[in-house]
Amino acid sequence: MSHPPNGAIATPTPLETLRRQARDHLSDGAVTAGYGPLRLQVLAMLDAALATELVCMLRYRRHHFMARGAHSKAVADEFLVHSAQEQRHADWLAERITQLGGEPDFRPDSLLRRSHAQYVEGVTLADMIREDLVAERIAIDSYSAAITMLQGQDPTTRRLLENILATEEEHADELAALLHGLPAEPAVQASMGRVA
Repeated sequence: MSHPPNGAIATPTPLETLRRQARDHLSDGAVTAGYGPLRLQVLAMLDAALATELVCMLRYRRHHFMARGAHSKAVADEFLVHSAQEQRHADWLAERITQLGGEPDFRPDSLLRRSHAQYVEGVTLADMIREDLVAERIAIDSYSAAITMLQGQDPTTRRLLENILATEEEHADELAALLHGLPAEPAVQASMGRVA
């Protein structure tokens, strides 16, 4: 099926044309003529998503090892679970990039430049949870925008992003609950007129 301009109705590509294109471009694997210029946009979006997932995985991993305090064991364990899930997302994105004829970019020197999320280490346990929650909220908005962009196009990438988005939303809910469950930090207590 060819991709029409915005607002137009898609018309099926004639069967003989589909058959000829499939035979003429066997070396392209899953990348068919139907992707057109959208393929390059999708690859750029997937590359940014890959960088974001890798940065988030690294930040969660650091937070796992740096978590300290009375409530740190459960929170550190959650950080480790989230780190593993972010790594899995990165693997899925890298696989999709190669399916679309691209090359996943794992270069450390450009990860932060390409990532939507920042790498903020945080000092206290609450800082770490807060920074991870900020990153999850950025990922949710980024994936939601990408899914909207792909509406009616590239259903495979759209489904992949929807699956990742569902996990990111779970992460955000879990982090918000963790943040809410922590006792107030001493500086916050003092500013509220309480003795730490």
